[in-house]
Amino acid sequence: MSNRTLMASKESPDVRSNMFIRQDSSNTSLSLGFDPHQDGLNLQFVEPLEDRYKCATCSFVLCNPYQTGCGHRFCENCIADLIETKPIAVCPIDHEGIIPNWIFRDNCCKREVWNLMVYCKNAPDCNVTVSFGRLGDHLKKCQFETVACINGCDAILRRKDLIDHLQTVCEYREEACQYCKVNLVFKNIKDHEVTTCPKYPIHCTNNCGGSFMRSELDAHLTICPEAEVECNYRKYGCHAREKRRKIKEHEHSCLNEHLLLVVKNNNKLEGQVMAPNINLLMKLQIFDLQKTLCERNHIITQLEEQINKLDIKVAQLSELISKNDDEVAKTQKILAGHADKIITIEQHSQQLCRRLDQERNNEVATLKEVIHVLKEKVECAENNIASLVSFEPCLKQHELLLNAHKKLLEKTNERFRVLEAAGYNGKLIWKICNYRRRKQEAAEGTALSLFSQPFYTSRCGYRLCARAYLNGDGAGKGTHVSLFFVVMKGEYDSLLMWPFKQKVTLTLLDQSPKKHHLIELFKADANSTSFKRPVSEMNIASGCPRFVSHAILEGGKTGTYIKDDTLFIKVIVDLTDLEDQ
Repeated sequence: MSNRTLMASKESPDVRSNMFIRQDSSNTSLSLGFDPHQDGLNLQFVEPLEDRYKCATCSFVLCNPYQTGCGHRFCENCIADLIETKPIAVCPIDHEGIIPNWIFRDNCCKREVWNLMVYCKNAPDCNVTVSFGRLGDHLKKCQFETVACINGCDAILRRKDLIDHLQTVCEYREEACQYCKVNLVFKNIKDHEVTTCPKYPIHCTNNCGGSFMRSELDAHLTICPEAEVECNYRKYGCHAREKRRKIKEHEHSCLNEHLLLVVKNNNKLEGQVMAPNINLLMKLQIFDLQKTLCERNHIITQLEEQINKLDIKVAQLSELISKNDDEVAKTQKILAGHADKIITIEQHSQQLCRRLDQERNNEVATLKEVIHVLKEKVECAENNIASLVSFEPCLKQHELLLNAHKKLLEKTNERFRVLEAAGYNGKLIWKICNYRRRKQEAAEGTALSLFSQPFYTSRCGYRLCARAYLNGDGAGKGTHVSLFFVVMKGEYDSLLMWPFKQKVTLTLLDQSPKKHHLIELFKADANSTSFKRPVSEMNIASGCPRFVSHAILEGGKTGTYIKDDTLFIKVIVDLTDLEDQ
């Protein structure tokens, strides 16, 4: 499957580009990296791959998933092939037509796929399991992943073998010459030793049996005993050539012959210079000539020494030039690789620019269409608004009536709730939930007291309620629960006897089977304003400021008064001597 990239517009959530652009990325590189969009298909997942993570076309794991309007998911490459190769693309699952504008990148599914656990692609050698999205990071460190040699040779090997390859096998590794210790490319060391290494050992060419460094060989040849040299009396006519170790023996053994040659040469010279009319001037000229020859011989000797020194320097420079040539060749190779990369990058940049231009044009065209549609919708909305203006007064009147009905309904509902909860036999059982939270609120001063629901002595009797201070009030504040009895304003107060004179029993119910209830009994004081006919919503509460201590209530020694953070209080009004009202 070729590597292609599916591009979709992200400018608007409702409008997407229908252009699928392919990009060829077949260029090879030195590093063998991991691309899950290409290599993920051949991986082995830890758990069997579910169908919802498989492409509807290729049936492999979804690579960069896209979802169509019909709800099926495809790989990026598969949907691109499906759209481009068929005039009218059809979903292979439900055979519905695929609308390009309804295709979108399914990032949610992509995250789920990338979280799937997968075995390393180098299994069974590598037994690591990692999430699909993190597999690329693992392969950058996996010792069994195949990598290319970083020195530029053609070797492809496992990462665990790379260090050994770089140190002992690669021809392009750097090693020091064993003689001159200069760092060179390994494959060039042999040529360096044979041709330019100044410290490479070389046997004397005269077979004297000695071995010398290349830089010392020339100096040795000037004194080598096996080198052939001319006789010192050659200028007098001796043409013998002997090895240097035998030249002295030759000079001694042929001394008479050499003397005869010297005498003969001298006589010849005298015969040439001594004429009948020779004079002193001629002798002086000959002496000057001899002196000049000696000076020139001395100069020639000095020049020969300078030449020998220059030869040594030339050898050193040749070695340096050879080393620089190796560096230059290596640098040229690196530059050539960089040039290829630059060309590739330029090609990719040009393709990217063309792609961006095409996308921009498509997006502009799409936006124009959207703007046109929005203009039409705005015009339609303005027309609808204009038609609704005439209904505005009627709408306001209906709103006022609706609000009035809502208030009336709320008031009626509240009355029904009170009537449903109210008792008409002079008895009240009050359930107080969330005891600890409400006690804390009372201690903090946010809600000092609680009121029970109203209850009645009869249908047309007294309207009453209970009031509790969970953190205490007055003498019991902070140590006790205070419980009070409240006479409330009722609808039938004008028919009742005042002041209220009945006995009232306040009881804290024990929720355990022992039933050790805590009971307080008091009789209404006829002289107290708390029991006269109410003129406001309710009279001043009257009761027990120290009804029960917190220690007894919460300790549970005498009974279980709090269970599931809830307590129950019972209030009973003695109905004796009351008319049935």
